[in-house]
Amino acid sequence: MDGDAPLFPYLDLRAQFAEIAVEIGSAVQRVMESQKFILGHEVSAFEEEFSSLVGCASAVACASGSDALLLSLMAIDIRPGDEVITTPFTFIATAGAVARLKARPVFVDINEETFNLDAQLLESAVTPRTRAIIPVHLFGLPADMDTVREVAARHDLAVVEDAAQAVGASYAGAAVGTLGKLGCFSFFPSKNLGGAGDGGLVTTNDFALAERVRILRTHGSRRKYYYEVLGMNSRLDALQAAILRVKLGHLPRWTRMRQLRAERYRRLFAEYGLTNHVRLPASPPGAVHVYNQFVIRSPERDDLRGFLKSRGIPTEIYYPLPLHLQPVFSYLDHRAGDFPKAERASREVLALPIYPELEEPQQVAAVQAIANYFAGRT
Repeated sequence: MDGDAPLFPYLDLRAQFAEIAVEIGSAVQRVMESQKFILGHEVSAFEEEFSSLVGCASAVACASGSDALLLSLMAIDIRPGDEVITTPFTFIATAGAVARLKARPVFVDINEETFNLDAQLLESAVTPRTRAIIPVHLFGLPADMDTVREVAARHDLAVVEDAAQAVGASYAGAAVGTLGKLGCFSFFPSKNLGGAGDGGLVTTNDFALAERVRILRTHGSRRKYYYEVLGMNSRLDALQAAILRVKLGHLPRWTRMRQLRAERYRRLFAEYGLTNHVRLPASPPGAVHVYNQFVIRSPERDDLRGFLKSRGIPTEIYYPLPLHLQPVFSYLDHRAGDFPKAERASREVLALPIYPELEEPQQVAAVQAIANYFAGRT
């Protein structure tokens, strides 16, 4: 066999589909028979079911998680020249939504244990131009929302949660997406709740904001061909909503299965004596992690990844270059060393496979290969 051929998939969406294929088929057939593809009952029903799951007053579905962020910032009237504080260690959509409105992304460094923005640094980043904070619940672990909300309250700032990777996670007993003014979710296929393509959703407990997002997602129109504001076309397709409604019913069980596999990884790393060689994901008290990714870190990340690839163990890197060093944000005039913890994380993080259908022998193979790598280094 080819030494670089993976022994098993990094993410096995086919295994998930096999379990729910009949349900998905029925849902798709229902939409095809209705011939109603844009918004309508499927989307409104999904919005109601999602809001019930997370415990928020309103949920507004849209075309992608990136659009959820953009719509949220538009809804709170972020304008050119405004500043929005966020993390440099995240997917580009977070800061990209800020930049698209010609506002300025203001980065603060991360907490090395959690990979989330270091909320203790927020106060020093606030200026008279600051309008909002976007904490990212990275990899499925909630950010330090107590401190985020305290700083936001002192300075009258809006909190927009980027919960794209954290559906089902909670902080101090409250679901992510309900802890700020608005919450943003993604249904990209690789997410814990993934569609058959792109999809997103905005949560809020403010009915006026929810209505504004609804208007903005349909070109700024509440009534056909009459436009109140300049909006955009960002509607969740009925087919996607129907598929997501099926998956939503399985999400609590799938989440628990991910958590059990994370616990198994922790046990295996301990059994193989690896806890001094790699750093495992943090699990702070009061924060419920849903493990969209299981991310370890090692100063030898690149060599380790190459070794694992040669042994058929698939991995991914989230993210190889922090946002402040990306060419697209060169106009912010940041340099290497400005956010050293984010930069170090980008050099050291390595995501191992984790999904509900991942089997114990696959996890054993991954951890055993890591043990073999470090055994060869001594």
